[in-house]
Amino acid sequence: MLTIDSVSKTFFPGSVNERRALAGVDLQLEQGDFVTVIGSNGAGKSTLLNAVAGRIPVDTGRVVIDDTTVNKLKEHRRAQYVGRVFQDPMAGTAPDLTIEQNLSLALLRGKPRGLRRGVTKARRERFVEELGSLELGLEDRLKAKVGLLSGGQRQALSLLMAGFTRPRILLLDEHTAALDPQRAALVTDLTGRIVEQGGLTTLMVTHNMEQALTLGNRLIMMHEGRIVFEADAATKQKLSVEALMAEFGKIKGASFDDRAMLG
Repeated sequence: MLTIDSVSKTFFPGSVNERRALAGVDLQLEQGDFVTVIGSNGAGKSTLLNAVAGRIPVDTGRVVIDDTTVNKLKEHRRAQYVGRVFQDPMAGTAPDLTIEQNLSLALLRGKPRGLRRGVTKARRERFVEELGSLELGLEDRLKAKVGLLSGGQRQALSLLMAGFTRPRILLLDEHTAALDPQRAALVTDLTGRIVEQGGLTTLMVTHNMEQALTLGNRLIMMHEGRIVFEADAATKQKLSVEALMAEFGKIKGASFDDRAMLG
């Protein structure tokens, strides 16, 4: 479903600020794979997601989604393949539009919109059903502006919107990092449910090792733009936070003390 083939990206090449963010990354996700991505700051995690989403062009290599090479497609053209939830709860929704209007926009993502009505009776009935699965009472607030929702509610809505049309790839970019522990736990649980129920192929960046171990069937660790460790489903089940930190220390040749990754 997703192939990242020898992808490299360097920012500000030839300048004093040159930084190699991705260095020949190879990664393949089969249908239904849920891969969690960890690594210290500057490891290339978010750059990897941006390369898949089309937010940044890659220098070399290929990004293939469902047998379609998407390198030349701009971000808005890739929207028909990709759903994404960002770290900032404000980023995935339109605050001045209502809940039902946001959901309608998500439903039409990547499709010609024309002059059709955005919210129909049939769509509203579907929205009520989908929102009910969040167990946040949002199905009774369809006409409330999204800007009035809490951060956790907005992030839950963003997650629902991203998976609404069953995208080929779901990208989650530290989507619980800005939430308090209670709301982060809620959104983490919701993530597992939405991905499993939709059979979504998912790539999730997280700073939280516990979350990386709890969610998904595969795990990768990045450092200096490279994948330095991979764990398949069987290996991942046996891993602990301590084992991951030891693995990082072994790869670097030094102990890993970036406490931010503990969440």
